[in-house]
Amino acid sequence: MQGLKAELLRGLWYVAMPGSDVRPGRLSYATMLGEPVVIGRAKDSKVFALRDICPHRGIPLHYGKFDGETIECAYHGWRFGRDGGCVAIPSLREGQQADLSKIRTRSFPCVERQGLVWIYFAKADEAPRGSEAEPPRLPVFADDVGPSLAIKMHFACSTDHAAFGLMDPTHAAYVHTSWWFKQQARKLRPKEKAFEPSELGWKMVRHDLPPQNLVYKLLGKNVSTEITYRLPGLRIEEVRGDKHAVVGLTAITPITDEATEVHHMFWTTPAWVKPLAPLGRRLMRTFLDQDRVVVIRQREGLMTAPKVMLINDADTQARWWMHVKDEWASASKEGRPFQNPLKPKTLRWMS
Repeated sequence: MQGLKAELLRGLWYVAMPGSDVRPGRLSYATMLGEPVVIGRAKDSKVFALRDICPHRGIPLHYGKFDGETIECAYHGWRFGRDGGCVAIPSLREGQQADLSKIRTRSFPCVERQGLVWIYFAKADEAPRGSEAEPPRLPVFADDVGPSLAIKMHFACSTDHAAFGLMDPTHAAYVHTSWWFKQQARKLRPKEKAFEPSELGWKMVRHDLPPQNLVYKLLGKNVSTEITYRLPGLRIEEVRGDKHAVVGLTAITPITDEATEVHHMFWTTPAWVKPLAPLGRRLMRTFLDQDRVVVIRQREGLMTAPKVMLINDADTQARWWMHVKDEWASASKEGRPFQNPLKPKTLRWMS
């Protein structure tokens, strides 16, 4: 946790991109966990994901053509199906043979749910099973409902340091200051929140939100929130009132062991949110960019290999992140079920 790099966890589902980024007849691509990935939407509207490398000469497949069923490599026209298997080699003449069943690029388990494309990165070649048989479901909203607002941003830091910022309860007064947000941020107030273990992580127990806040009033009366943190890097906040609900997801997806893609999005029940989407995305980008700038500056210091310090209780969740992550890595190595090492606890801080 103290260096520039982070261990990348496998055997888990990661957010690749919003489903709206994967258009019929076109190919999208990304680097995830150090692997090049190409993503397409087939004629039946289902998404698929392949290793973005042609096994012939190594050119990325996303440069090729996609007809809704096969990807044609841009270099020699070899074609690959959505399962990664080679289905044609145009240069073969009559009488020449090649066992196409032995030629393939790797395919990844891929699921589109709630407007997100999730990709499973196996520890070896196993299929997702058990608690990880499917990607996580967000509360409140159905599988066919996508986010009302969504942005993504590149962070020049490891997933560990992105996660520390994601769950840090005390930096807002010094980082997230704008004319429209926390104008009097330096007036720190005592906070106290109860936490308990949850699946692959922990959660801040549901609690009431201040009724005087105008934004919360739009959701109705008796507004409360619950915030969940879980591997491999998801922060899920569910805000409910007696009229409306909002679910926020921040997902950190490793590009490499020292670079991260941060996805930030909201699902909302109020219909009036969508017309305000351009403004909402601009505010979200301003907020998230403040975190991005901080990790760039932090990296400057981390390059000198300092020994970082964590204090109680403000930094306890950073310790929890490493405990949960270490347990997942140990359980995977030893071939045993994950056992959450955390216990219920109340944390107190000033923010």
